[in-house]
Amino acid sequence: MIHNITIQKVNQSRVSAIDFDNIPFGREFSDHMFEATYSDGKWHSCEIKPLERLSVHPAMLTLHYGQAIFEGMKATKHVDGRPLLFRPEMHAQRLNASARRMCMPDVPEELFLEALHKLVGIEQAWIPPQKGSALYIRPFMIATDEYIGVASSQSYKFIIICLPVGPYYDKAVKLKVERKYVRAVDGGVGEAKAAGNYAASLYPAKLAKEEGFDQVLWMDAHEFKYVQEVGTMNIFFVFKDKIVTPATEGTILKGITRNTLIKMMQSRGLAVEERKLSIDEIKSAYKNGNLVESFGAGTAAVVANVALIQDGDEKMTFDESNWELSRSLKREINEIRAGEIPDPHGWVIPVETAVYA
Repeated sequence: MIHNITIQKVNQSRVSAIDFDNIPFGREFSDHMFEATYSDGKWHSCEIKPLERLSVHPAMLTLHYGQAIFEGMKATKHVDGRPLLFRPEMHAQRLNASARRMCMPDVPEELFLEALHKLVGIEQAWIPPQKGSALYIRPFMIATDEYIGVASSQSYKFIIICLPVGPYYDKAVKLKVERKYVRAVDGGVGEAKAAGNYAASLYPAKLAKEEGFDQVLWMDAHEFKYVQEVGTMNIFFVFKDKIVTPATEGTILKGITRNTLIKMMQSRGLAVEERKLSIDEIKSAYKNGNLVESFGAGTAAVVANVALIQDGDEKMTFDESNWELSRSLKREINEIRAGEIPDPHGWVIPVETAVYA
């Protein structure tokens, strides 16, 4: 640990008021936050302090031109009580990939990781003990220059906040194949975890929910032929002889849970293909009985079963009795995160808590 991160703790934690058995996703926040400032070409003023509101100028560039990126990750507890992070270095690397695409500065990986260890070490009492629950961690960066003009900012804030969460989806999801709106195009920012990508998805998702669906299944922007991803996660299709997921070629987020599940399935000797996958291939496989199940993958959702995919008037329903692979993967990843089974990949990183708790 090499960065001079100052720490100011709250006088009294609010954690005793939290009902960990009934946590609304995204509504409850822990006591502290991390904040660092970028100006004059370097990061400085790194601090952990009580969670507080941000005070910003109305001309702050993020509000007008959208330089805003974020990550989503989780901390869990080992069966012996130690707090754990899951593949944190990949989140640091993906944040910086997003930063470069959005013309923002890299956050040094060692600063990202040190801030995580210190913050989660302090907030470890906020990690829910229930299976399937976790401390959700939201690192994000915003532009802070105060002027009106289409240009990249010269100053930024990098902030991390934490919130205890339960499962994101409490049931299998129903997906609408989106045939009008698009999420991303070649050469765009679809691969970046940028705030604007999610803002653009809200209206199509709203329309889908009004029709009784949980989310949209995005298609490619040119032919509306190839499957991309779901609004909140990557997507997998389990055929009788292989598992296929759309390739990340610039328009699809490089999901860390997606990468994790691919490696888990490959370690089981399963054939996993990352490639273009057309909706026609999916529908054909469904009709001839070759498509067994479909599931989504993401940090918030972990593994979410798909109950229905509907394309216009065509419906594909998935029998719960066939969800063997997805349930097995979800169980395995949760057990690794809890230290209940060995972690042969070195994904689980114990939080360095001795000094900070």
